[in-house]
Amino acid sequence: MTPAEPALNTYPAVLDDTELPDYVRELELAAHYLPEAQRLQLRRAWSVGAAAHVGQTRKSGEPYITHPVAVAKVLAEQGLDVETLVAAILHDTIEDTPLTRECLATEFGPTVAELVDGVTKLDKLQFRDRQEAAAESFRKMLLAMARDLRVILIKLADRLHNMRTLGAQSAEARERIARETLEIYAPIAQRLGMNLIKAELQDLGFRALHPWRHAVIEKRIRTQPVVRRESLVQIEAHLAQRLAKEKLQHRLISRVKSPWSIYMKMHHEHKSFNQVMDVFGFRVVVRSVPDCYHALGVVHSAYKPLDARFRDFIAIPKANGYQSLHTVLFGPYGSPVEVQIRTEDMDLIAERGIAAHWSYKHGGEGPNSAQSRAHSWIASLVESQRSTGSSLEFLENVKVDLFPDEVYLFTPKGDIMSLPRNSTALDFAYAVHTDVGNRAVAARVDGKLVPLRTKLASGQRVEIITAKSSTPKPQWLEFVVSGKARTSIRQQLKQLEHEDAVQLGHRMLDRALEVLETSLDRTPALRLESYLAEYRYPRLEALLADIALGNRMPNQVALALAREVPGKSRGRAIDRPRLPEDKILITGAERGVISFANCCLPLPGDEIMGYHTAGKGIVVHRLDCPNVADYRKSPDRWVAIGWDRQVSGDFAAALRIEVDNRPGSLAQVAAAIAEAESNIDRVEYLERDANIAIMRFAIEVSDRRHLADVMRRVRRLAVVLGVQRM
Repeated sequence: MTPAEPALNTYPAVLDDTELPDYVRELELAAHYLPEAQRLQLRRAWSVGAAAHVGQTRKSGEPYITHPVAVAKVLAEQGLDVETLVAAILHDTIEDTPLTRECLATEFGPTVAELVDGVTKLDKLQFRDRQEAAAESFRKMLLAMARDLRVILIKLADRLHNMRTLGAQSAEARERIARETLEIYAPIAQRLGMNLIKAELQDLGFRALHPWRHAVIEKRIRTQPVVRRESLVQIEAHLAQRLAKEKLQHRLISRVKSPWSIYMKMHHEHKSFNQVMDVFGFRVVVRSVPDCYHALGVVHSAYKPLDARFRDFIAIPKANGYQSLHTVLFGPYGSPVEVQIRTEDMDLIAERGIAAHWSYKHGGEGPNSAQSRAHSWIASLVESQRSTGSSLEFLENVKVDLFPDEVYLFTPKGDIMSLPRNSTALDFAYAVHTDVGNRAVAARVDGKLVPLRTKLASGQRVEIITAKSSTPKPQWLEFVVSGKARTSIRQQLKQLEHEDAVQLGHRMLDRALEVLETSLDRTPALRLESYLAEYRYPRLEALLADIALGNRMPNQVALALAREVPGKSRGRAIDRPRLPEDKILITGAERGVISFANCCLPLPGDEIMGYHTAGKGIVVHRLDCPNVADYRKSPDRWVAIGWDRQVSGDFAAALRIEVDNRPGSLAQVAAAIAEAESNIDRVEYLERDANIAIMRFAIEVSDRRHLADVMRRVRRLAVVLGVQRM
C-alpha cells in the first residue's frame, strides 16, 4: 500500500441500529433473506464506503454514498448473494476514492475486489472522445462479465438507479444517458432474461427521451374505455372459473402493456393507439409443464384463439432462457387478449433472468437455464471481441446481437439454433461455424436451393452448401445482421487483403532486385534478418505488405539488400537504379492494395501506370490522365503495371451525355444503359436549359469493350445529341 492509500482500520466502526441512516435500514430490510452475520458485512461495507466517499455529493445534493447503497438495494430485491451486495456498495470506490483493489481484497475478499474492478469505468484513461471511452468501458465490462456474471447485474442496477434519479442531470446528459439505456442496457437486461429491470429501464428511458409522448400514452392507458375495462373483468372471471373447474392450481394475473412497448408497436407497425388493441393481457402461472398445456386447452375452449398468434417458448425457449406459452384470444367485444402460461420456475426466470440463479436453486443449472445461456452468449461475445479492430466496432456488433426478437431454425440434424431477427442464410452459416461461413456458396431452406442473402423465418430447416475455393466477399457485409458473421467476414477480408499485399509486394521487390541483377532468393539470410530487425518487422511478410501499401519504396529496400550481396560491385547499377522494364500485371481483384484513380477512372484495356502512394498502395491512372504530368516529378514512385489476361469484377466509368431536355429523356438513357447490362451508380445534371440537358452518368462496366457497347446503345437514341467518356 502506498502512503497515499488509507488503512481500512482508520474507518469508523459499524454503527448500532439506532445510529443507522434510513437508507441503510431499507437495504437491510430488502436483504432480510441473508443471515445476520452477512447483514453485518453490509454495514461494514457501508461504513467503509461512506468514509471513502466522504465530502462527495450527487448532482441532487445528496451524499454520494446513498447511490451505491440504493444500487445494493435493487440487487437485494432480486435476491442476490452478500458478495454482490457488498461489491455494489463499494462499486465506485476504486474509481472515485483513494481505496485500491488491494485494500478491498484484504478487507472483503478477492471476489468482491474482482467484481468492483469489473464494474469500474475507464474514465481515468485518455480517449479521443466520449463515444470511444464508453465503448472501451463496455469491452472491459464484458471481459469481467465473462469471469463473473454478477458484474453485469451490478452495472444494470447502477444504471437503473441513475435512471430513477435522472432529473438532476442537464437536458443534454438526460438525452444521452436515456438513449444509451434504451440502445444498450435495456436490451442487455432482456438478453439476460431480467424482464422486471428491462421494463423499468425502458419506461424511464422513454420518459426521459420523449416525455410528452410518454405522458400521452400513459394517460390513454389509464383512461381506457369503460367497456374494455369491464370486458377484462368478465374475461378474468370466466378464465378463473374454467381453470378452477379443471382442478388446475394456478395464479391468474392481469397485466397492462408498458407505454414503451405500446409506443414501439405503434412506431413499427404504423398504428394509432386505438389500433393497438392488445394493451391488456393475462398471465396464468401453474405448477408443472403438463399443467401449462392443460391450461392452454382450457383458455382455447373458453375463447377462440387467433390464427398464427400461438408461440411455444417452452419447447423452444428464447435465447435468454425465457419459457412460456403465448396465445392471443378473441375477446367478447372483439378485442384481442394476450395470455401467457408458464410454471412458477419459469415465471421467476422470466422476471429475474440470470439473477434467479442466486435466489432460486431448482433447475438453475440445466443446459436451457438462463444462467447457462447467458454464459454461452457472453462466451460468443468474448470470441467476437478478440477479432474486432476497435472497441467502437465491437460495440456496434453487440448492439446488432441485442435484437429483441429471434428466429428459431433447425439444422439438418434437427438441432435448434436461434439468430437475430432478419438473419440470412449466411448468418446461419457463420452461427454453425466460422469455416462454414467462410466457404459458403448457397443454402437449402426446407430442401429448396436459395442464395445466401435469403432472409430466414422461424421453423425453417437450413443446410449450408460450401466450396473449398469460396472466400468471403465485401458485399456480404451488406446483408448479414449477426455480430459473429460481421466480425468473421471483416477478419477474413483483412486476412485476404494482407495476402494480396504480400504477393504484390513480393513482385515489386523482385522487380527492383532484378534491375540490380540479384533476387530475394540470392539475398543472404543474415542481411535480410538484419534489415527486418533494423526496421522492426517481425516477419518478411510484414515488409512485403508494407511495400505494397506504399510505406516502403521497393527500390530503396532493394538497394539496402543488394549492397551486401557477395561479389556485387557498388557501381552504377546499384547507385542509380532504373525502373524494371517488365510490367506487374493486375487483375483488378487485389484487395486493399490496388485502387483506381477517380480523376481518370481507368478500365481494363486502357494503357495504365501506377503511382505508389503511402498507406494506399498503388493508385492506377490512365497514361493520358492530365495528372500524370505531376507524377513525372517523382519517377521513383512510378510502378510499371498492365492488365492481366484474366481480369475480374466491375469497374467505375463516367459518361457525359447531352440530350434534348424533354420529358422521358432520362428514362430512355437509363433503359439503354440497363439493356447493355451496366449498373448506374449515380446521375447528376451538369448543365440544363429549356432545350438541352447535359448529364453525368456514373456507371459500372467490365472493360473498354463493355463501355463502347454502352455508348453505342445510348448514341442510337433519338433524344441523345452526344456521348463522351469523362
